[in-house]
Amino acid sequence: MLTAKSPVNRILLIKFRGIGDVILSTVVLKNLKARYPDAAIDFLTEKPSAPLLRDTGLINDVIVFDGNRGTELFRKIMLIRRRKYDLVIDMYSNPKSAQLTFASGARFRAGFPYRGRKYAYNLFGPPERGVHHAGDLHLRFLESIGVPVVSRETITAVPAPEKLWAEEYFSALDHQGPFVALVPGGGWASKRCDPEKFAEIGNEICERFKVKSLVLWGKGDLQEAEKIVELMGGNAILAPESTFLQMGALALNCKLAVANDSGPMHFISSLGVPVLALHGPTDPALQGPFGAKHETVRLDELDCICCNLLECNRSHECFRDLPLERVMKKIESLISKNRITFSV
Repeated sequence: MLTAKSPVNRILLIKFRGIGDVILSTVVLKNLKARYPDAAIDFLTEKPSAPLLRDTGLINDVIVFDGNRGTELFRKIMLIRRRKYDLVIDMYSNPKSAQLTFASGARFRAGFPYRGRKYAYNLFGPPERGVHHAGDLHLRFLESIGVPVVSRETITAVPAPEKLWAEEYFSALDHQGPFVALVPGGGWASKRCDPEKFAEIGNEICERFKVKSLVLWGKGDLQEAEKIVELMGGNAILAPESTFLQMGALALNCKLAVANDSGPMHFISSLGVPVLALHGPTDPALQGPFGAKHETVRLDELDCICCNLLECNRSHECFRDLPLERVMKKIESLISKNRITFSV
């Protein structure tokens, strides 16, 4: 068990997998800094997530693990050993990350007690899987190894050049009033709310609050984004092609965002933009936006809700039959608790 007096000067955090998973793991950062304020924290992750972590001010070095290189495991083991970490926290705990942790030489090695990987660790997180929200699971992990929880904040950052790019984009628009962001992307086909429903929600928000919608899109989202803009007529603007960081910068200029369960949703919510997440096949209690300022909505009474299927084998009723007024009640709650105003 760690204590405040444990000799921890160099910390390595390991988290692979999707962008949303990595973002939710950043809830540990402020807590580790509070416990060990003088410690340098490095973060080992994969390429898509690395840019979101570099400007947080809490991470000394973001190390990219390239799983496509055959020698990568050996190369990273050698790098980690050279850096002489005192504490390695493996928040992924798969066979590869367990090997990296075990080979690190760190005095304190923490991970989840999954079968076949316990050898790598001498400190253990909670054994439960699929019981707690991913953000809460990481906080429970910290508590189980002796790190008090003083913050529940996920941390990412948008660098200054991307912020300037977004400011210049908005300043050049004819519409100079407030915007809300619509984010129709999603990693699974089943998690993507139908364009018709997205447009219905967007139009109601625009008409009720006298705002414009900015439809954000990334790789693979353009066709759906264009369809939403077409269905919304003059109420929506198609965002320019952007990087992931630029998408975050655009969202920072919006009053709130409506998004599917996706990496962009978790990124935007971690930046502090109030988010309403639309859920169908996934459980918001486990995968929704993390933090009290956000909201989620789903068709709870549907018999197949939270099916966790990558592709819908029915007719996507979880989104198509979602009552508009139920969504708008959540929007009203989002506006109220975040004290959002729509004045220019």
